[in-house]
Order: sequence, then C-alpha cells, then structure tokens
Amino acid sequence: MISTFDRFGSLASSRMALLRLLVFCTLAACYMAYSPPGPPPPLPPNHPLHPLSCNDSQVLAVADFALQSINRDQKDGYTLSLSRVHDVWEHYQENMGSVYYLTLDVLETGCHVLSKKAPKDCGPRSLHESVYGQCKAMFHINKPNRVLYLLAYNCTLRPVSQKKIHFMCPDCPSPFDVSDPEVLEAATESLAKFNSENPSKQYSLVKVTRAVGQWVVGPSYFVDYLIKESPCTQSQASCSLQPSDSAPVGICHGSVVKAPLKKFVSVTCEFFEPKVPGDVNPDVTQESKKLPSVDKASQKNTAPTNSPSITAPRGSVQRLPDLDAGKLDDSKEKIPKEAFPVQLDLTTNPQGDTLDVSFLYLGPEEKKLEVWPFPRNQPRFPACPGPEGGTNPLILPP
Repeated sequence: MISTFDRFGSLASSRMALLRLLVFCTLAACYMAYSPPGPPPPLPPNHPLHPLSCNDSQVLAVADFALQSINRDQKDGYTLSLSRVHDVWEHYQENMGSVYYLTLDVLETGCHVLSKKAPKDCGPRSLHESVYGQCKAMFHINKPNRVLYLLAYNCTLRPVSQKKIHFMCPDCPSPFDVSDPEVLEAATESLAKFNSENPSKQYSLVKVTRAVGQWVVGPSYFVDYLIKESPCTQSQASCSLQPSDSAPVGICHGSVVKAPLKKFVSVTCEFFEPKVPGDVNPDVTQESKKLPSVDKASQKNTAPTNSPSITAPRGSVQRLPDLDAGKLDDSKEKIPKEAFPVQLDLTTNPQGDTLDVSFLYLGPEEKKLEVWPFPRNQPRFPACPGPEGGTNPLILPP
C-alpha cells in the first residue's frame, strides 16, 4: 500500500519536472528570439563567383588599379593607400574578361586627393592621426581589349580610437573640429605669414581639411587647409571677396604655438599640378602589361536570361567617428555596431543581372557584363585577408 508521503513525493517530483520543462522551453524561446542570425549558406558549386588568394600577384595588381580609380574619383579628402586585400572574388565571362569583387583594407595618407600623387609617393600618417577603413569595389578587366574600369565602389573610414591612443600616449595631439574658432584663427594667421613672405601673389583660405591640438609650451594648433589664388594684392586691406567657382591651387600646413610671452607661427604650402585640358579618362583604357597573364579559356558561365540592363553608379566615401567615441568605460553593447558598414550592390537579384558597358568598347555591337550581389559573409580563400605587412592592429578593421 502506497503511503501518503510517497504519493505527495511523487506529485512533487512530477511538478518539479514540469517546472524544469517550462523553464527550459522559455529559455529556448528567448534564445531563438534574440540569438543573432547564422551565416548565410555558402555559394553553390556552380555559382560563377570564385574566391581567389589575397596574395596573388594578379589580385594585388587589380586592387592597385581599383584604388587608383577610387582616388581619382574623389574631389575632397586625402589619398587612400592599400593596407591589405581583405577578400576577393572573380567572375570570368567568356569574350568579356572578368569582374572582380574586392574588399580592401585602406589607410588615409597625408596627400590631398587634388595633389594627384600616387599613394607610394605619400608619407604615412602618424599613428595618433591615422584614418583607416574598408572599400568594396567591383572592377572590370578585359585584357585583349585593354579595358580597365571601376564599375562601382563604396568606402567607409574612421579615425583611430583616441581613447586607445591617449592610453598609450597621453601627450599626443588630439583631433579638433575644423570649424573651431581657434583652428580657423591658426589657419588665417599661418596663411597671412605665407602671403607676407610671397608678395608677388596672394592666396586666400578655401577650407580647413584637418586640425589637431596639443599643449606644448602653451596651446598649440596644427592645421591643413586648401588655398586659392586671390585677385587682391598685398597692399589691399582685405582679400575676402573671391570668385565662388575658383578652384583650390594648393594645400598649406600651418601651426600656431602660443607660448606665455610669444606666439610662434609656421607655414609650408604645396601647389597642385594644373589639370591638362583634353586628358583621356585613365579608368577606361590603361596599360595592362602589369597584369600577369591568366588562362581562363576553359571557364564558361551561363548568363541570366531576360535580365534587365542596369546603370552603374560610381560610388562614395563616408566618414564615421572612431569606434570608441561616446562610449563609456563600463559600457558593454549587447549588439556591437558594425565597424565598417560598407554596402555595394549593382543588383539584388540572386540570379544576377546584366550591365551595359558598350561605352567602354569600340564598335557598334552591344557589350554587356553579368553582375551579381556582392558576396557577404561567405567562405573565402584560406589566404585571406592578406598579410598585414607590419601594420599596427589599431588601424586594421576588426
């Protein structure tokens, strides 16, 4: 005969089992509700995009051409240099060459884009002034027809974390807002010094492009700013009225150090090479002998049928604050923000679309390329990203 105690014990055990099951189901539901989505399925074996090695000489040459084109397309900011190839995919198309899908880790140099200097001719930035980021680019190459063309690109840049820099170097200069009155005063005073030392021609301020501040023997400001020619002479009191359409002719690097008893002002200016009228677009046809030969004759792809022709936008560069800006010391974000939200798609059709590129070719026949959505979170070649080359981890995308 079962005792009352045994009956109550059995009932309690059943209730505990049900309670545990309820808790388990609740936790599972919460996990399903808040867990981040998993990676997308890998591309099927017959997909036309194939990952390549980030260290391949062909890939590095393509990356160099793509970054040259991105720099040429800019009218403001500083020239970008290649830090490393992050990942790369190729789509070979018979009789049309290849389309490369590149993700590039880049660094900002000290050369303004209007200088038209190659990145290799530009000095690196000091670590505390570094700006780094990523560019996604779609680049078309047809070697037999000598066509090299940037189809589209998007870049996102951020300055290095000032919180981490100040932890390593408390006395290093800090970035300043280019519209700060002290910054504008430093630019004006240093340009006045340059004009006083060059009486034959006068220049006026266009805009401040970079500014940092530091305490030396007093508050000190270091500024970069664009200048344009002024119709005024040195004897005139003011040169503020300038033609609105006049282009910048150079960039100046000025500094103002306010010591207790004296102010020290210095300036150096660099003038841009004038644009030659009638220059051909170097992005359409370039010398392709730098590209190693690759035999792709055996690769064939089936083009999507009834695909609409689409127009290729060029691209843009966006600048975001550093990753630690506005973040409290004890803050822990539940969902970390994407460091470099670079998106690039000429199509969102998973089956691909066609792009009319007839303007790149001679002859009356129509020329079309297949384009596909940019690969995201897909398994890449084992040799990617490429080597860091001694790059400081503070200026590499996470």
